[in-house]
Amino acid sequence: MPRRSEYTLRRRVQFYEADSAGIVHFSNYFRYMEEAEHALWREAGVNIAPRGSDVGFPRVAASFEYLRPLYFGDEFEARIRVAAMGEKSIRYTCTLKKGEEKIGTGSVTVVCVGKREGGGMKARPFPPEIADRFEVSAEDRE
Repeated sequence: MPRRSEYTLRRRVQFYEADSAGIVHFSNYFRYMEEAEHALWREAGVNIAPRGSDVGFPRVAASFEYLRPLYFGDEFEARIRVAAMGEKSIRYTCTLKKGEEKIGTGSVTVVCVGKREGGGMKARPFPPEIADRFEVSAEDRE
């Protein structure tokens, strides 16, 4: 299977994602990035949260710059890219667009951790079967 570096999720704003004025609540933009990330993983043939796994992928940094609002019913795209990948972490950038109009941009950094008995976690290298599925996007290698 080829390595993946980006994915474009296409979706529509749902009623529950908007306030009484029909404007998307700011927190949903982080959910859109995460939804695109999970779709990227599925496209790469891996599951970000397999049952019984001894690894997890907590977010350690996230940001979003809002340029334009989204409204209930709007169709938009969330394009997520692998911007950097280390032995134990991966950083994505995400651009949301409605047609040609840029809605905003965000970034999220995820660390691979080993789950410990008692609930503790410690950073560890990505398992090869996951690390081998991703690569930094050509856009970010330049």
